[in-house]
Amino acid sequence: MKSTYYFFLSLRPHQWLKNILIFAGLIFAQKLFNISLLLKTVFAFLLFSFASGSLYILNDIKDYEKDKLHPEKKKRPIASGLINKKIAFIFAIILLILSLIFSYILSPSFFWVLVFYIVLFIFYTLYLKDIVILDVIVVSIGFLLRAWAGTILINVSLSEWLFICTILLALFLALTKRKTELEMLNEKAIFHRKVLKYYSHNFLDQMISVTTASSLIAYGIYTVAPETINKFKTKSLVLTLPFVIYGIFRYLYLVYQKQFFENPDKAFIKDIPLLINIVLWFICVVFIIYKVV
Repeated sequence: MKSTYYFFLSLRPHQWLKNILIFAGLIFAQKLFNISLLLKTVFAFLLFSFASGSLYILNDIKDYEKDKLHPEKKKRPIASGLINKKIAFIFAIILLILSLIFSYILSPSFFWVLVFYIVLFIFYTLYLKDIVILDVIVVSIGFLLRAWAGTILINVSLSEWLFICTILLALFLALTKRKTELEMLNEKAIFHRKVLKYYSHNFLDQMISVTTASSLIAYGIYTVAPETINKFKTKSLVLTLPFVIYGIFRYLYLVYQKQFFENPDKAFIKDIPLLINIVLWFICVVFIIYKVV
């Protein structure tokens, strides 16, 4: 029973939150209450989560020695020796193959986006994660592929605004993660992640400032853009902007003031104010674009 739990933990379920982006297309295409498409998207979310989880296992096997140097990653099932690396490898390959098979059955188009994501992740793990700036750009493209997978699944186009807001927010999250790694590991940083030797606190702070401002401006313009107003037949979407502002500023507060270094990804499930804010943003968006009231 414990081994099953450890295998599940090795899939990094807390990072499945990223895959919620698959639902973005469904929500903003005003198809959230289409039960058939909703179930299809839920299934796609699970498949993407299992596929990405399998890749995380393969990455943990590759970085086995490096993760032992990290105060948090050394607690992962593979790095801590709670599960055998060979068995974990077999488990990951089988799960990855099954995810691909079922994704093709679900939608051939979705299957090819998932394949693209897998290939990109492999290149990132082997080469791209050691190239400064390109490493965070590739991570943001991974977020973008999640959003694209959700739109292609329900046969709607990926809007320019969803593209811009997704990639900017993803860059913001990737850069703040580099910031926390640099802060937490100090002189050991380059032994854990080679690319960190090319980053400095000042450099990261500048890029975080740029992406913070760009994300807020992009979302703000999106809410008042003529095409947005015409699509949803309302000007009220701008009322959701305060939630986005608070969410980004709260996240920065956790990184800079509270030094939330355990894992910035877990902030979305561990920080109650941030979690409440996200829920309120979602409710507000649904009420406005679906004209619930």
